[in-house]
Amino acid sequence: MTHIREGLIPTVLGTAVTTAGMVMKQNRKIDSMISNTVFGFGLAHIVLGTIDLIEHRHNF
Repeated sequence: MTHIREGLIPTVLGTAVTTAGMVMKQNRKIDSMISNTVFGFGLAHIVLGTIDLIEHRHNF
């Protein structure tokens, strides 16, 4: 059985959302408030996921 470390999914998801926000920032047709919001949500997921990864370290 595979074990996914707690915090890994939000970190990966946050990376994808942050990348999407960066792409949206480069597109001038999309409102900057929307792209900044998506970018911020992505960064928040990365930070919170990283905190979970650090907090729940186990020596396997």
